[in-house]
Amino acid sequence: MTAEAPTAPALSYGRLVPVTVHFDDLDALGLLHNARYPLMVERAWSELWQEHGIRFDGDWEAAGDACNAVRELRISYDVPVTRTGTYAVHLWLERLGNTGLTYGFRFCSADGAVTYAQGARVLVRLDAATLRPAPWSERFRAAGRELLRPAD
Repeated sequence: MTAEAPTAPALSYGRLVPVTVHFDDLDALGLLHNARYPLMVERAWSELWQEHGIRFDGDWEAAGDACNAVRELRISYDVPVTRTGTYAVHLWLERLGNTGLTYGFRFCSADGAVTYAQGARVLVRLDAATLRPAPWSERFRAAGRELLRPAD
């Protein structure tokens, strides 16, 4: 008889995107450097949006929904990451407005069971010519609706 490993809790909303912590991501104490968490979250979001054809290829006029700016970033660190290896970022949208959105995230174990850090970020979609808020495209909004966290 073999014992089965416990399964991770199923996600009821959002997506779990794998990320890798490398040796050079660690600080002098051997902990994941605090500045690396938002970087890995950004990379996970970039990967997710690219699956929907939303990317920045060097031309802000052509970037469309990828032309956006961070208005706010909040993060709390719950448990230190002390090893290299495969982890995950759990991503979801808290709010999807006309020109802005708020997304939530958890930096977690690869199976999503352990949360190391969590937070939220507010983005504003910009018009490339004026740098003023501009509405998200319907294609972006459709992809975003799939990521919305249900109201509690």
